[in-house]
Amino acid sequence: MKYRVKIEVRLKPGHSNPEGETTAHLLKELGYKVETVDISKVYAVILEAESVKEAEAKAEEMSKRLLANPTKDNYIITVEGQK
Repeated sequence: MKYRVKIEVRLKPGHSNPEGETTAHLLKELGYKVETVDISKVYAVILEAESVKEAEAKAEEMSKRLLANPTKDNYIITVEGQK
């Protein structure tokens, strides 16, 4: 079966976020009253797996091997369902 998986990767607390800081600064210049902006990446993956559990395991492996840097990133995996 094919599963649609969402993997959201974001910086761990305490790590520098220059892209978010720049975005917050620019939004303030445009007149928006924002405190902070956090930037994350979302990967939408369609993959082949026998079950939801296997799809989660494959997404976990992808995250650890390529998509996230365990030193500075946290990630959240959501299996959105069959395609």
